[in-house]
Amino acid sequence: MDIRKKVAFYTLGCKLNFSETATIARNFEDEGFERVSFEENADIYVINTCSVTDNADKKFKTIVRQAQNINPNAFVAAIGCYAQLKPHELAETDGVDLVLGATEKFKITDYLNDLTKNDFGEVHSCEIEEADFYVGSYSVGDRTRAFLKVQDGCDYKCTYCTIPLARGISRSDTLENVLKNAKEISDQGIKEIVLTGVNIGDYGKGEFGNKKHEHTFFDLVKALDQVEGIERLRISSIEPNLLKDETIEFVASSRSFVPHFHIPLQSGSNEILKKMRRRYLRELYVERVKKIKSLMPDACIGVDVIVGFPGETDEHFLETYHFLNELDISYLHVFTYSERDNTLAASMNDAVPMKVRNKRSKMLRGLSVKKRRSFYESQLGKTHTVLFEGENKKGYIHGFTENYVKVKTPWNPELVNTLHHIQLSKIDTDGLVRFEFVADNVPAVH
Repeated sequence: MDIRKKVAFYTLGCKLNFSETATIARNFEDEGFERVSFEENADIYVINTCSVTDNADKKFKTIVRQAQNINPNAFVAAIGCYAQLKPHELAETDGVDLVLGATEKFKITDYLNDLTKNDFGEVHSCEIEEADFYVGSYSVGDRTRAFLKVQDGCDYKCTYCTIPLARGISRSDTLENVLKNAKEISDQGIKEIVLTGVNIGDYGKGEFGNKKHEHTFFDLVKALDQVEGIERLRISSIEPNLLKDETIEFVASSRSFVPHFHIPLQSGSNEILKKMRRRYLRELYVERVKKIKSLMPDACIGVDVIVGFPGETDEHFLETYHFLNELDISYLHVFTYSERDNTLAASMNDAVPMKVRNKRSKMLRGLSVKKRRSFYESQLGKTHTVLFEGENKKGYIHGFTENYVKVKTPWNPELVNTLHHIQLSKIDTDGLVRFEFVADNVPAVH
């Protein structure tokens, strides 16, 4: 009797990586493998790597050791962005048997005819110019929310970013396939879809293997709003220059798109934005925030910001700090700049000392706590719809309102993956919001 080989996955980085890991895992299952958790004994451990975090190499080695501690004889494969950028570095890590680049990762099962441990990691990575085809994917997280990939790659040339080197040119899934995947997700009883990609506002480019747009991001949004069975659609991260007024206006009146936007800023200084080669100035960012808030006063707006970029003086940083402090936004994702090989920024003069970078990062993280608290306070007493998640966290069940307020209530398994009208009542000591169920609550959607 054949014993099914066991495979386990570990994903670093963004929602896009999680969606691709899920698709690769389904391919393994179609080939007869049994998927187990990364903490379990497996025959194969697959690590989907990320190049964004500044300690990617260190983190990767830690995860490889974790796999080796569980099963010293297990076959270890590295895929993803870091595997494309630094394949030989990863291959030299003790315990790694296989490293696959941007195009090869989706064919990983073709490379697994022999699971014997290798003395040296075997590398199969393409020239990034060859990453010009699209592979659709989606992940189903805790069975209440799914991450749906709609776009991959990027044609922007931001001076700090390695993603174009790791993922190739901008290209999109066909509208037909996106809608098919969305329907597959809804048929599984999942209530929320989060749209993911590298630069999703560029959706439509490369949809049929050519550079022209057959469809736009606005076309995508309108079409997805018609998919039956999806209660919520959430736009993940979208560039401010690609978030058009027509999209904001549509979301404000749509059936299923929620009032939550995550819009990268990176710096509140126009001088630094130009050095970064961003495609907008701070004035455009202000326009986008004002447009959203004028149509959706309770909308949640998240912001990406980088501190310590080369040449960022105290004056530049304070310009960013005060800009964000005065802006009607809800939270920040703060990134401490770190040099990346093969980027223009890495060769720029006036590097900011790491101690200063860390101090600035701490200041902005403090501002984020203040902004989130202020946003939550503005929502107290208001009625929203919450989608409850599936995990028991220290006796509580958590959920998110449509405008991304995180709430909690004592654990009740019957609430998992259901929607309820609630009134937000108070902010707890852990920063999460307590609530009351609305008396005339509509029946939960199961």
